[in-house]
Amino acid sequence: MPSDLVTKCAKILAAKEWNIAFAESVTAGRMSAEFSMTNESGKILRGGITCYEIFVKEQILNVPHSIIEKYTPESAEVTQRLAEETSKIFNSNITVAITGLAKAGGSETKEKPVGTIFFCIITPVKKINHRKVFKGSAEKIVLQAIDEAAKLVIDCVASL
Repeated sequence: MPSDLVTKCAKILAAKEWNIAFAESVTAGRMSAEFSMTNESGKILRGGITCYEIFVKEQILNVPHSIIEKYTPESAEVTQRLAEETSKIFNSNITVAITGLAKAGGSETKEKPVGTIFFCIITPVKKINHRKVFKGSAEKIVLQAIDEAAKLVIDCVASL
């Protein structure tokens, strides 16, 4: 069952007659799945790409290897490129890209601990880059990140 924030976000998008698409690394398709369970899914959900592995980021979503090498796969720079490319593929009103570290074994550092999530949201009028650190198990981090993305979309769309 989708969270209250995901449900609210879907209702707001449906009221505006806007659609949404996702590029999901850390959430690995869970965000698309959560939005697909809302009553408005048929009106708003364009689709998504799970780009968990670097190969998909580079070969499908055209993120240059040099950017991944310089900034790591879990970074604001890579997340922005994912959003830009996904927006083109899906021709969506709202595009959400998300990367990050839900568990150990990625590019975590002292400055970028496990729980660090990067968001890039493209709307018809602006681009939002956001970073937040969450605590908990991998699943809790992913669910908190999905709610944060929904909140960011709600805040942005409400101001338009």
